Amino acid sequence: MSDSKKLQRSDLCRVPETINFPAEEEAVLEQWQETKIFEKCSQLSKGRPKYTFYDGPPFATGLPHYGHILAGTIKDIVTRYAYQQGYHVDRRFGWDCHGLPVEFEIDKLLNIRGPEDVAKMGIAAYNAECRKIVMRYADEWEKIVTRVGRWIDFKNDYKTLYPWYMESIWWIFKQLYDKGLVYQGVKVMPYSTACTTSLSNFEANQNYKDVVDPCVVIALESVTLPNTYFLIWTTTPWTLPSNFACCVHPTMTYVKVRDVKSDRLFILAESRLSYVYKTEAEYELLEKFEGQTLKGLHYKPLFPYFEKRGAEVKAYRVLVDEYVTEDSGTGIVHNAPYFGEDDYRVCLAAGLITKSSDVICPVDDAGRFTSEAVDFAGQYVKDADKNIINKLKATGNLVSSGQVKHSYPFCWRSDTPLIYKAVPSWFVRVEHMSKNLLASNAQTYWVPDFVKEKRFGNWLKDARDWAISRNRYWGTPIPIWRSPSGDETVVIGSIKQLAELSGVQVEDLHRESIDNIEIPSSVPGRPPLRRIAPVFDCWFESGSMPFAQQHFPFENEKDFMNNFPADFISEGIDQTRGWFYTLLVISTALFNKAPFKNLIASGLVLAADGQKMSKRKKNYPDPMEVVHKYGADALRLYLINSPVVRAESLRFKEEGVRDIIKDVFLPWYNAYRFLLQNIVRYEKEDLGGRSQYFYDRARHLKNMEQASVIDVWILSFKESLLEFIATEMKMYRLYTVVPRLTKFIDQLTNWYVRLNRRRIKGELGASECIQSLDTLYDVLFSMVKMMAPFTPYLTEYIFQRLALFQPKGSIENAESVHYQMMPAIQRKFIRSDIEQSVSLMQSVVDLGRVMRDRRTLPVKYPVSEIIVIHKDPQALAAVKSLQDFILSELNVRKLTLSSDKEKYGVTLRAEPDHKTLGQRLKGNFKAVMAAIKSLKDDDIQKQMAQGYFNILDQRIELEEVRVILSTSDQVGSNFEAHSDNEVLVLMDMTPNEELLEEGLAREVINRVQKLKKIAQLIPTDPVLICYEFENSSKNKNQKEAQEAQAQLQKVLINYAGMIKTAVKSEFLEYTDEKAGKKHVIASQLCDLKGVPLTLFILSTQDLQLPSLPWLNVALNADIKPRFGNSSKASILLQHSETKQLITPQILRRELDLLFGLYGVSYNMYVLDQKQKFSELRNIDISLSGQLLVLARNTDALKQSNYQVTIGPYSRFLNQPSGSTLFTENPTGHNLA
Repeated sequence: MSDSKKLQRSDLCRVPETINFPAEEEAVLEQWQETKIFEKCSQLSKGRPKYTFYDGPPFATGLPHYGHILAGTIKDIVTRYAYQQGYHVDRRFGWDCHGLPVEFEIDKLLNIRGPEDVAKMGIAAYNAECRKIVMRYADEWEKIVTRVGRWIDFKNDYKTLYPWYMESIWWIFKQLYDKGLVYQGVKVMPYSTACTTSLSNFEANQNYKDVVDPCVVIALESVTLPNTYFLIWTTTPWTLPSNFACCVHPTMTYVKVRDVKSDRLFILAESRLSYVYKTEAEYELLEKFEGQTLKGLHYKPLFPYFEKRGAEVKAYRVLVDEYVTEDSGTGIVHNAPYFGEDDYRVCLAAGLITKSSDVICPVDDAGRFTSEAVDFAGQYVKDADKNIINKLKATGNLVSSGQVKHSYPFCWRSDTPLIYKAVPSWFVRVEHMSKNLLASNAQTYWVPDFVKEKRFGNWLKDARDWAISRNRYWGTPIPIWRSPSGDETVVIGSIKQLAELSGVQVEDLHRESIDNIEIPSSVPGRPPLRRIAPVFDCWFESGSMPFAQQHFPFENEKDFMNNFPADFISEGIDQTRGWFYTLLVISTALFNKAPFKNLIASGLVLAADGQKMSKRKKNYPDPMEVVHKYGADALRLYLINSPVVRAESLRFKEEGVRDIIKDVFLPWYNAYRFLLQNIVRYEKEDLGGRSQYFYDRARHLKNMEQASVIDVWILSFKESLLEFIATEMKMYRLYTVVPRLTKFIDQLTNWYVRLNRRRIKGELGASECIQSLDTLYDVLFSMVKMMAPFTPYLTEYIFQRLALFQPKGSIENAESVHYQMMPAIQRKFIRSDIEQSVSLMQSVVDLGRVMRDRRTLPVKYPVSEIIVIHKDPQALAAVKSLQDFILSELNVRKLTLSSDKEKYGVTLRAEPDHKTLGQRLKGNFKAVMAAIKSLKDDDIQKQMAQGYFNILDQRIELEEVRVILSTSDQVGSNFEAHSDNEVLVLMDMTPNEELLEEGLAREVINRVQKLKKIAQLIPTDPVLICYEFENSSKNKNQKEAQEAQAQLQKVLINYAGMIKTAVKSEFLEYTDEKAGKKHVIASQLCDLKGVPLTLFILSTQDLQLPSLPWLNVALNADIKPRFGNSSKASILLQHSETKQLITPQILRRELDLLFGLYGVSYNMYVLDQKQKFSELRNIDISLSGQLLVLARNTDALKQSNYQVTIGPYSRFLNQPSGSTLFTENPTGHNLA
């Protein structure tokens, strides 16, 4: 904070009642940026032990969504906490710059449909276009990430397109190649025809959708068995032109049947007869046999395109494999070896193809049939389905066709259906590493653990070789140079090695810079080696970030090795098959260890209806709109205090963010405001303005020796919380920490402050006041440090103000809460016994509040007795020790303790929750319901003691049974009873005159305090409180009204002392003599038990008024002043010299002149001190001091709320001559 803006103690004398959290956050952010708080924070921690954190790189081609904000918040919390624990944390932002997300945008922009279009424009031009948009939203990312309170270094970032980053990727690849972990092969892979590239298996698993596809049953005619056909089934008719075999299960039962309609013989699985035929009358069963008896039988090809190739390898025959199932289709699977993983595997095992065979794939990169499938050439495969079905119908091979709804993978980028297709690719061997991967994974700690053991562990067990190449352009080129014959290969591991072998020095490693570089052959006379075309899959690049972000091993080698593996990473659960996986594979392959120690996997943030968030559907609020509306702290805490931190899904609801403000931040702010208000009161009243309050820790600790039990409790609660945070944060369990932090705020604001209001206000003496102020200050000051990682803005706001109450030099680096260490745990202050006692007291108070709510009896109205029943004498002793708080909080005269509920005739009966149990137990519900209702008192207590009900061998949870308490006549009919299964509380609700009168007095106090709040007064403001009875002639029963007024008047007189003490002001009946010349700060008409009463808050000083009669004027909302003037003014009702009253016509001319209302139609209405409007007819002296409102009609006035003030709106000077001169008019328009 700059010196000109530096906060002073004097700025805190009047703490605003309300706070605009987003606006204050903006101010804090501006201060952070001006004074470079984050940068200084990193400088302060230099030399400390390092805490290493890896940031997974997002693409900057789209804006951040809630998933990014969630992951960023988790990372920010953990790294801020690490700093508080005494570590230095490098927080570098990273960007994923290559790959499909960028290329797909360019392809759409330039209408590029395939490789031929890229060839026409040239790779250099294409990559130049990619480079232009790669950081399209980088500024927005930095703005949004910074605004949500995340501290991360954007200046010292890493980008996967930096040459030094790409060079490290080359080094990693060379290490893997030299270890024999890289090979070239053909693999059936998920393939995006829209993006013309293959995808990894984990990419293919990211976007499944329910779709309707064609399904056909096809008859393959046997070569050796007359009139016999093998029935196959498929949902991808477009793969049938590439059919090369079919497959059966060796031990499954198959049948041969005669099709009654066609008289042909069909072979299919017995279990699938009901799928092919609607009734048994449609076929005749001829024989049964196991699938293995069909092995080797040949059938005629459906299409002639690969018939010659098939004849060479004896294809078009029945194969046998156990992957065939009987839960779909016909039990005989169609095999197109280069369009399905299992197809490829079984055909390879049968010798129909080899790893070096020419690929049978009549489909081009864009998913269109080539000229090999002559009947369908140029057709997109999905579009060709219908034509293929028609062709097979014409040849007699189609048995049936229909549609099936099933889950199908879509391209995560283009949102188009994937196909499975054989793609030549470069692979990293992963399958043989499965044990090593599992061992590396075992070295790591995950939150939650089940993601590591199940989701991720199962994926590692079945890990497949990883296809790391993409036949694309914008990416890190694979550094393999090969001879034209393919028998000579060089893998480059650095820019220096490339220069040494080629003689060419490069600064950039993208394709346009290196594709033309040749490396001379090591064999004289042979042609030079050229680089192969593919680039790395972008997942290989992001998985290399631990090494590449530090340009390892070319730079920072020692620093990297000293801090590897990272202490912490975190991303969404969807990265278990993405970034988490690639990190582990590369690190295990290089160093046989995991690249991270601790990981938090977060769940998915869904729309409120449980659907995926969709920009198209607009089913979620824009994140920045939520931040601008409620603040980043509220959004952060809402996300972190939700199931997503346990890797579960969150249905995002804006009202949840709003509730954080209402339930957490406002009570917290009010506790801080209450402290500062009472420090000001203490300085003014107890210290007489002679000195200032400073928190003195030595004084506080000394006073703790004789402290109130409630001070001991809140300090114990604080220290227990610190211990809990240390334990849980060490285990990265944010989902346990945040609820405890919010509970602490509740305990502080709703219990400690409430129970200590009188002490803190100084009503119990200066020594009690200073002790409670010290305690509240200490807890709030510790709390901002505890909450700082979670809510960085609000804690900064409060800390910078609380720090002004610390002795000079007592805080190191006091500029920011984020420079502070987490408070050290002081276990000597932990008093578990007192925490348990207070918890029991809170239960009693909560039960009492519920009983009051049942009778709609506000706490303002006292009750005579509360009875607390508990079996444990120690528990009763604890309640006894805290009885003053119970009596005060519940406004009860007497507390009675007992361990004998029978003495009070309390009995229990049980009622089942009909809705819940009815749905769960169904047919058993009636019997269980009857058994629950028949339970006796002792039975209910025993069942509750074990934590659940056991009814007719059914486990019934406690929340599924409603236990009803009733009391006998021996304690009176006006007792309420309530229990929380541990303590039983009875409350005597019998009314009496004295209690009702005190309740009425408290009602008056409540109304005065609310009016003070409206007037934005603080406790030390000197004011006078007056009341005035209004005419109650409108009341139909005049006698009742008079009696009610007399009763209230009696209460106001008898309880005047109590009211005066509570409101800290004189409390008098309004008379002109006592109050007529006082300035009215605020007034309000109240209804107290049917009696209309006006309350006034008046200044204590007599008000100086104009010498001449005057009138305040206000424009109603339906009338606007010209020239942007104020809508308020004051008018003199007499001429300064003649002292004659002005006429209504002169008044209107004056108003037209003041406000520029020429030609505007309006009426003039007078509002008197009693808030009554009347249209102005005449002008006389009685108008002086009243308010004139200009409005078009009386209807317009109904929407307005005006207050009559005792003085003029405009500034004035009284002249010695007895006249008055306004020095401004309208207000704000200077006339001097």
